Amino acid sequence: MFKFLKNLFVNKKKQQEELERVKLHAKEIIVKANEEALTIKQEAEKESRRTITEAMESEKRLAKKEQQLENKESLLNKDKAGLENTKKQYEDLKKDFEEKRETILQKLEKVAQLTKDQARNLLLQGWEEKLKAEIAKKIKQKDEEIKQQADEKAKQILLDAMRYGATDYVAEYTLSVINLPNDEFKGRIIGKDGRNIRTFEVATGVDVDLEEEGVIRLSSFDAVRREVARISLEKLIRDGRIQPQRIEEIVQKTREEIDKIIFKAGEELTHKVGIFNLPTEIIKLLGRFKYRYSYGQNMILHTLEETKIGIALAHELKVDVNIVKLGCLLHDIGKVINDKEGSHVDLGVELLKKYRFPQKAIDCVASHHEDVPLNSVEAVITYIADAVSGGRPGARHEDVQEYLKRIKTIEDIAKTKKGVKEAYALQAGRELRVIVQPTEINDDETKILAEKIREELEKKFDVFPGQIKITIIRELRTETTTKI
Repeated sequence: MFKFLKNLFVNKKKQQEELERVKLHAKEIIVKANEEALTIKQEAEKESRRTITEAMESEKRLAKKEQQLENKESLLNKDKAGLENTKKQYEDLKKDFEEKRETILQKLEKVAQLTKDQARNLLLQGWEEKLKAEIAKKIKQKDEEIKQQADEKAKQILLDAMRYGATDYVAEYTLSVINLPNDEFKGRIIGKDGRNIRTFEVATGVDVDLEEEGVIRLSSFDAVRREVARISLEKLIRDGRIQPQRIEEIVQKTREEIDKIIFKAGEELTHKVGIFNLPTEIIKLLGRFKYRYSYGQNMILHTLEETKIGIALAHELKVDVNIVKLGCLLHDIGKVINDKEGSHVDLGVELLKKYRFPQKAIDCVASHHEDVPLNSVEAVITYIADAVSGGRPGARHEDVQEYLKRIKTIEDIAKTKKGVKEAYALQAGRELRVIVQPTEINDDETKILAEKIREELEKKFDVFPGQIKITIIRELRTETTTKI
């Protein structure tokens, strides 16, 4: 029992001590809260005073601005009143001037016995009569000056265009000359019983002249054949193995190389005039200009010169330069299309339509010989450029068109015959060499073939400068190759 009371007393004492600690802690919280409340109150009072001060200052600034606006408005009213006063003075002066002017005019009318309108008309009429002759003289003078300047300008444009068209291309004609290292090669080229030279002439279709010392002359109206012959002969001379089989092998390889040369020539021509990305067939046809002549003028020379002239004229006249380029570059392309019949203008137009060239460029080609009306400025420029390039002194040295046509006709007559493999016109058309297929024609039939060709040539050409010698060549070869 005593122990229980003792524990009860101890617990009660602990509870009192805990209560005292709680009361002390509560007092500390209250004191801290009072301090924070006091601080907040002081800051609020401070912020309130600052806000009141700023409001008073803003009110003062606003009042000051209002005063300034009132002052400016007062000044504007004064200026407006002054402007109204000045305007009134101006109106008074103007009215006074008009009254005095009218008074003076009335006095003048009384003195001159003319009204104002009558006096004005009389004065103008007098000046018109006085200046009429002078005006006519000035008009005539200016008209003559304009005509003179126009003529001079036109001459200058053409001169500049022709100057821009100057080219450094050297034209070739119908003869190629090869220099020999020594005359010993002539004998090797001729071969035993003339076998080598005969094989060379048959394979190339050109005429070989060995009469001049130290050189060999190759002549043919067809520049492609002549070029094949020249390159082939130079290769044979360097190679040294001059025999019939080697000659035919070299000639065949050279023909393949010439195709590459033709394409390169066409590409160079298009690049020189600033045209790119043309179809491959068009470039090949343009490359054939390298070995084509028109009245003795090389086609690449003519085309390059004409296109440069056309470009210069197009720039001067501010027209479509690209159309003029195409028109000038392609105007004669029909001349190198050999697998179709028709004029070169029609063939060229057909080719351009096939590759969908611009219609204006096609019109330039169609009208460059005035076969159809010139329907655009670009077509007129193409026509003029062609005429300037072809018609200038020295451009064309002789008329060979009919000559070329005659030579081609001679060859075509032979080629139409059955069994004919190749036909070449030599000696300016005075000799025709016909190579036949030995398996299709025998020796007796060659004589009959020669007579048929002779009769047809005589019917075709009523008048011919000289005689035509017809040579039929029939050669049978048998080849085989060993396994080793």
